[in-house]
Amino acid sequence: MLLAIDIGNTRTKAAVFEGETLLDHSAFNISESAEAFRALFEKFPNTSAAVLSSVAGNPDFLPQGIAIHRVGRDWQFPFKNLYATPETLGIDRMVLAAGAALMYPGLDALIIDAGTCVTYDFLDGRGRYRGGAISPGLQMRYRSLHDYTARLPLASPEIPESFIGDSTFQSIHSGVVNGLVAEIEAFAGHVSTSGNFIIILTGGDSEFLAGRLKNRIFANPNFLLESLNRLFQYQITK
Repeated sequence: MLLAIDIGNTRTKAAVFEGETLLDHSAFNISESAEAFRALFEKFPNTSAAVLSSVAGNPDFLPQGIAIHRVGRDWQFPFKNLYATPETLGIDRMVLAAGAALMYPGLDALIIDAGTCVTYDFLDGRGRYRGGAISPGLQMRYRSLHDYTARLPLASPEIPESFIGDSTFQSIHSGVVNGLVAEIEAFAGHVSTSGNFIIILTGGDSEFLAGRLKNRIFANPNFLLESLNRLFQYQITK
């Protein structure tokens, strides 16, 4: 069994795989990691290795004896990287692109990761990573309205009651949620010019946003973890 771990800016996500089958997955705050992984290894004691994508260092909360394979730039990736500054491309974005290349070969793919930031990554059907975009995530947009103004309240994500907000809170919800939805729709519409195209929405806010989107978008909150598993399998066969 393989444990896939993604340690982000605020949360940790983990999944246990047997081959390509996802057996279990969970997400928790970084401060809860030690307890969460202890419970995970009690449930799946035959887990022998972990593949890790992390914005920080190696975790110190995994049991001794488990082989940790941290994804790095020296790994073999199943795509040609055309990014002008490849050394600045985040490992998480590279993993997402690898997952799209391995799971949807021959298709143009746009991967939208709606987390702390919203990242857009475009991979063409010839297996070339072309780049993308980065913008503030849902929570960051709510937080910035409160932090950088004198009087606007801090609101929590909520589907707006109408497009035209009739109160300050509803105006914030409309501006943040409808604004982000419009951004995603516009970006997807700009790059999806062929019939051989797939759009994948993932990340912590993917389920919240999915129902608001009109484009044919495939929502998969676990796509990064599945991509980690596929990339690891690809790596050990090279």
